[in-house]
Amino acid sequence: MSPTRLVSLLGAAVRQQRNLRDLSQRQLAELAGVTQGAVAHIERGERTPSIPVLERLLAAMDLQLTVGVEPLDAHLDARIDDLAARPIAERIAELDLGRLLDQLPDLPQVITGSTAALLQGAPVPVDALEIALRWQDSKQFTRWLEANYGQRWNARWGEFGGVWLEPEEPGEHRWSTRHGEIRATMCDELPATIEVRHDGRGYQVVPLVELELTEPRAAELLRRHRARQLASGG
Repeated sequence: MSPTRLVSLLGAAVRQQRNLRDLSQRQLAELAGVTQGAVAHIERGERTPSIPVLERLLAAMDLQLTVGVEPLDAHLDARIDDLAARPIAERIAELDLGRLLDQLPDLPQVITGSTAALLQGAPVPVDALEIALRWQDSKQFTRWLEANYGQRWNARWGEFGGVWLEPEEPGEHRWSTRHGEIRATMCDELPATIEVRHDGRGYQVVPLVELELTEPRAAELLRRHRARQLASGG
């Protein structure tokens, strides 16, 4: 279990429990005696919460922290099985994908990676919007990031911030924004796409067969999904 994944899991757990109780971030912060900003950073996985702060947040919701261990990557298999049992419309709605896409700048882009796989029915975990962008549009994208409190992933620190925003600068093409996390595949020309429609909205996505050839992260998740199907006799 990597420290980065653990931070993300803790943030997701706090957010889920807060939403179940119809609490705003500010209300939870007041109950726990922390700032609303701290709650926001923890829920987005941008800050590693100290044990005392985490315990105060959970105690404010009548919860306590437990600790367990599992085989490495077992969480992925469990997550895939859980997603496979849920309707695709529910999985898409959970991401609030349309809202984030509507906030992006008006420039050519297509959906790729795990996001594209999910839109085509694959029960793969998605923790960020993944898009393909052209290098020639990087300056416009950078201006949008600046206007939307963008921070770039800092692999050295294991968190967002402290590195240049521009895609041309060294580092992963991964940013947090006030609207959600975005991962980008930068390319000279956008890949060929197909259209899929959900809830009356069309999405231009990279086909599954192409994802398996060009997107290592998505390809690995798709292989795990097929392995789970075979193991269960599906």
